[in-house]
Amino acid sequence: MNLTSLKNSWRRTASLTVKETRQLMRDKSSIAMGLLLPLLLIFIFGYGISLDLTDAKVAVFNQSPGKVTNAIVEGFRGSSYITPFPVKSMKEAETLFDDGKVRGIVVFPQNFQADLMNQKAKIQIIVYGVDTTSANSLQNYVQQSVLISLNKLGMQNSTPIVMEQRLWYNAANSSTWYFVPGIIAIVLTLVGTFLTALVIAREWERGTMEMLFSTPVTTTEILLSKIIPYFLLGLGGFIITLGAALLVFKVPMEGSFFVILVSSILYLLTSLGIGLLISGGLKAQFLACQIALLVSFLPSVLLSGFVFDLRNVPDFIAVVAYTLPPTYFIELLRGAFLSGDNWTVIWKDWVILFLYLTVFFYLTNKTLKKTLEKK
Repeated sequence: MNLTSLKNSWRRTASLTVKETRQLMRDKSSIAMGLLLPLLLIFIFGYGISLDLTDAKVAVFNQSPGKVTNAIVEGFRGSSYITPFPVKSMKEAETLFDDGKVRGIVVFPQNFQADLMNQKAKIQIIVYGVDTTSANSLQNYVQQSVLISLNKLGMQNSTPIVMEQRLWYNAANSSTWYFVPGIIAIVLTLVGTFLTALVIAREWERGTMEMLFSTPVTTTEILLSKIIPYFLLGLGGFIITLGAALLVFKVPMEGSFFVILVSSILYLLTSLGIGLLISGGLKAQFLACQIALLVSFLPSVLLSGFVFDLRNVPDFIAVVAYTLPPTYFIELLRGAFLSGDNWTVIWKDWVILFLYLTVFFYLTNKTLKKTLEKK
């Protein structure tokens, strides 16, 4: 290649580069994906996701008040990892535990003082075992705090205390039991939001939406025609993942199938509403796909409690998490699978999901009506 040919080649390359750069600068969605998404992810991973356990609330049922037990409870108060809540009965402790207000229970038996003199004292430690990572951390923190308090009293070696550990709602201590119910939420998010985010946008890009407008069909009929196939597809995915959870991974179902089914239908309809709203509002498949990724799939994985316990994240991240529908759905699933039916939580989450799906379908319907009026 001679010098002239080389110059011409570089000139063409430069021209094409300038053209592509201008096209990229006009594509705001690509710029957002390239610049804003990394920024969003670094903030989520840096501030919103943590495996550390801090300020874990623990109910303390002290049936044998005395110098040693009082010193251990004071040791809890002096720890940055544990916040003790004295209770007057085991029933009160279990109520706080079931309502999610405490993450563990420490029980000092009635005969603790006598057993202490006989070198056979025991302390019972009960922790919320659904999240195995947090459960093991809490057990270790409680044990270390007890040992530090005993050491201050000069009793660590001379008066051994046995600490009995129990896991509630995850007796197998399996992280699979924690993650598998959340997979159902991910599957329904993919079908409900990610796939339906493309359906109306696809019609606009192909020009078939204008053909629909020229027919006597109503907005409601158009929406139903988009919803029904993906709703059935989502139910199929739900059945598959539920069957795998029960038959393959042996996840127990402590609650009722009715609660799981109703919760899944509510969430699937909510996801469909989000996807259709994105699709109808943007009218471009690529952009709709990107927005669906940002507002549904990533939050459902990172900010819903699917992987990380929301009680371990900063308050402002928790506030964001509790504005997301997947957070309530995963709470319903884990409760139904592992801890049984808590109807106070169930009704609250059902109402929230119903409000979400009502709002999203209302907005989608209004968006399409405005489009029809313009036509």
